[in-house]
Amino acid sequence: MEQAEQECLEDAELRARKRERARERREVMDKVYLESFKKRILELYPSCPAKAAKQIAEHACMKYSGRVGRSAEAKKLNEAAVDLAVTTHLRHAKTEYDKLLAKGYERSDARRMIRSELEAILIEWRN
Repeated sequence: MEQAEQECLEDAELRARKRERARERREVMDKVYLESFKKRILELYPSCPAKAAKQIAEHACMKYSGRVGRSAEAKKLNEAAVDLAVTTHLRHAKTEYDKLLAKGYERSDARRMIRSELEAILIEWRN
């Protein structure tokens, strides 16, 4: 029994070291992924400010958030997924969308009301 307990303890230390190395690898991979997502934003939206691209990537790709940046399509740097992240950011950061929701407007109505403003910014960032 003592030998089994000792082997278990030794194994626990090894497992702990492996977990720590795996955590460090995931952290590096997340940084690489965030940078890739940001670069993809800037490819698709060359006039997007770099600071905004970084904010969009960080928000969209937040771990365990269920946001678009964590989806399989986003991890492939799919254009539609990146577009969704950029559009969502602009809707909340550059329009009156949140204020309209706070006033009681339905999402669909609020989106319709800010659509032209949102499209103008998207066009500006694409050029």
